Amino acid sequence: MEYKDYYSILGVPKTASQDDIKKAYRKLARKYHPDLNKDDPQAEQRFKDANEANEVLSDAEKRKMYDQFGSQWQQYQRAGGQPDDFWSQWGAQGRGAQGARGQTRTANPGFDPSDFFESLFGQQMGGRTAGGQTVNFSDLFGQQTQTIRRSRDVEHLIEISLAEAFYGTSRNIQWEDGRSIEAKIPRGAKTGSRVRLKGQGQDGGHLYLSIKVQADKQFERDEDDLKTAVPVDLYTAILGGQIDVPTIDKSVKLTIPAGTANGKQFRLRGLGMPNLKNPEERGNLYATVAVQLPTNLSDEEKELFEKLRSLRE
Repeated sequence: MEYKDYYSILGVPKTASQDDIKKAYRKLARKYHPDLNKDDPQAEQRFKDANEANEVLSDAEKRKMYDQFGSQWQQYQRAGGQPDDFWSQWGAQGRGAQGARGQTRTANPGFDPSDFFESLFGQQMGGRTAGGQTVNFSDLFGQQTQTIRRSRDVEHLIEISLAEAFYGTSRNIQWEDGRSIEAKIPRGAKTGSRVRLKGQGQDGGHLYLSIKVQADKQFERDEDDLKTAVPVDLYTAILGGQIDVPTIDKSVKLTIPAGTANGKQFRLRGLGMPNLKNPEERGNLYATVAVQLPTNLSDEEKELFEKLRSLRE
């Protein structure tokens, strides 16, 4: 089995905490996800390597065996997980363990589970005869490996619009094996939110949808609050009046007091984004006044502005 340095793949030291490993994996998963790197043929392999490294290093038991046995850790696990029994049965074929007499055994890169069984039973390679029937230890071991194969969680990046985050949405996800699932994304989802689909990952593991909300042309999002700029003509800013303010789901009237300055901010309660945990609760909308100066003034309008200016002097 080819040795892979999982720590190097994730870019973390061997002393890294589980939280450091999780953060490093999520960063690489987003960076090399095939859907976001369609023009990079190496991205898919790096994404797979990151998944493989995370599967081992995020599991305390697997990580312990990997640190001790390197690329042979899976063979050790299949042999029952007892170091003394494993190495004493396998003899000099083991990896870097101290024998009963203090002798160091060297690793055998050509380790084969069928050879291990044959050394135990002292039979010829290919199988042994029991009751007139031939048992192939390679097949037997392969079947056992398949039954103890562990599930694996999978993370998938999903991009949605701000409107989809407000109303909630769904995505149809197609797997390479032809399997198709509809993933529902709840109201109030934000960048960094994770949606778990139980049992929809690999071999019964979970599928995690990592949400990214795209930037919106009209609204800026701050948690559950929204911010927007609203144009106000000069006359309404000076004399006061009402304007229409578009929110994410409707339009409302806003009263502008006389003498409102450019940049004045108004808070419209409950007109922001729904809360992810309690969608019935919404954040606020902050509307910032952007005073619009009149252009292409007629001679009469200019004259009136001149009179206004003289009155102020």
